[in-house]
Amino acid sequence: MNIQVVARSVGALLAALCVGTASAAPLAPSWPEGSVFAALASGSPAEQIEPEEAAKAQLRRQVVSYRTQAAPGTVIIDTAQTFLYYVLGDGTAIRYGIGVGRDGFTWAGAEVVTRKMEWPDWTPPQEMIARQPYLPRWMAGGEGNPLGARAIYLGSTVYRIHGTNMPETIGRRVSSGCIRMLNADVIDLYSRVSVGTKIVVLPNHSSLAVAIRP
Repeated sequence: MNIQVVARSVGALLAALCVGTASAAPLAPSWPEGSVFAALASGSPAEQIEPEEAAKAQLRRQVVSYRTQAAPGTVIIDTAQTFLYYVLGDGTAIRYGIGVGRDGFTWAGAEVVTRKMEWPDWTPPQEMIARQPYLPRWMAGGEGNPLGARAIYLGSTVYRIHGTNMPETIGRRVSSGCIRMLNADVIDLYSRVSVGTKIVVLPNHSSLAVAIRP
């Protein structure tokens, strides 16, 4: 079997699990010339990176009207509509298409960013290995890694906002609770948020008033 196919299959499995710990590689790996991650590392525009079919027009990064009482810089995640909003504070927000938790794995609440990692590696916990001993004990950051180009960690939870090696899953409910983004989009969001940024995860917009209450 082609090595790239094997890597993609393993990455798809891990992406669906979306749990465990991760750490950052000290330096960005060296990507094969012409690969998606090489383009990301060089700062290529998103339209030159992600395949056209990866996200429909409405799921692509764009500034939209978005009225909210949340402070500028807040990240609001609408799991029902598979959108993530970065609030700009002038009645608008940057909207990103996302992949969210599948049935039985959705959640809601307010968290803060506690860690940020570039090119994160991935280490499944022992509990997961006990259930699925065929999983790798460690996976370096790279194109086969389900966390993609960046990972943004939410509070003390196992959840994170991260990139993906399966761009076709954006707009779908496929994860175990993590929020996945196109790699170009998570790099953009990563540059805007910092440790301490408030993250509000909603099942629907009507929950916003409760979720942002101090």
